[in-house]
Amino acid sequence: MDIKYINNNLQVSGLKDFNLKHIFDCGQCFRFNETEENTYFGIAKNKALKISQTGDTIILFDTTEDDWNNVWFDFFDIGRDYGEIKQTLANDSVMKTAITYGEGIRILNQDLWEAVVSFIISASNNIPRIKGIIERFCTAYGEKIDYMGHTYYSFPSVETVADLSREDLAVIRAGYRDKYIIDAAQKFRSKIISEKTLRSLGTAQAKNELMKINGIGNKVSDCILLFGLQRTDSFPVDVWIKRIMEYCYFDSEQNIETVSDFADKRFGSLGGFAQQYLFFYARENKIGTK
Repeated sequence: MDIKYINNNLQVSGLKDFNLKHIFDCGQCFRFNETEENTYFGIAKNKALKISQTGDTIILFDTTEDDWNNVWFDFFDIGRDYGEIKQTLANDSVMKTAITYGEGIRILNQDLWEAVVSFIISASNNIPRIKGIIERFCTAYGEKIDYMGHTYYSFPSVETVADLSREDLAVIRAGYRDKYIIDAAQKFRSKIISEKTLRSLGTAQAKNELMKINGIGNKVSDCILLFGLQRTDSFPVDVWIKRIMEYCYFDSEQNIETVSDFADKRFGSLGGFAQQYLFFYARENKIGTK
């Protein structure tokens, strides 16, 4: 990997297993959007970022080397060997096909609090609407971020949200989910739910803790475990995962518990990576809908 600083932009070359479209279009985060071909803009870790890719080279615009080392290197999970993960998972024709299709997926290391709220909002929702709710939430209650001559907004803090009412959140148009967002913030602020505690627990125990928050059930908790706590043994089962698992592994309709148990036995500690490859492949190709 080669890093150059050119005209306030950071150029990183020689990246393996890295594709912006695969990373940002596999359902794991909601604040990055494609602005032009192979170029995305978004906000994470209280930083704004414009990033583009050509081949194995990415350019992070108006970004310092310190930000790369302290924020984006970890956010994009650059230190992990995805080649080894893919080799381990590609033990059947289904996974081989899914991995080849989404070869550049990386699981982002997102903030836990942002993941909690984002996936509460995601319940029974579609991605465009989820993104809209989150952006209204950030604009209304986040802190200003100045970047490349424009003003953007960070994700609202636990402390800010814990003091809000449902009337305050009406502006974000989250519907019934607003009370769950407030409940989550209040439980984090009061330490009923603690990130330190969650990270110290096993995955099953951490899941039980997360489900103490109103509005967090099996799927949402699994998403938070994977994307907010980096529990790569978590295998969230949504409609696309259920379809591809039924279509490719069962050839019949199954309940979510059966699918989850099968995935746990088959993929183990790499279940989260398998889920991302399967989800992206299933949704992009409408697997199981015909």
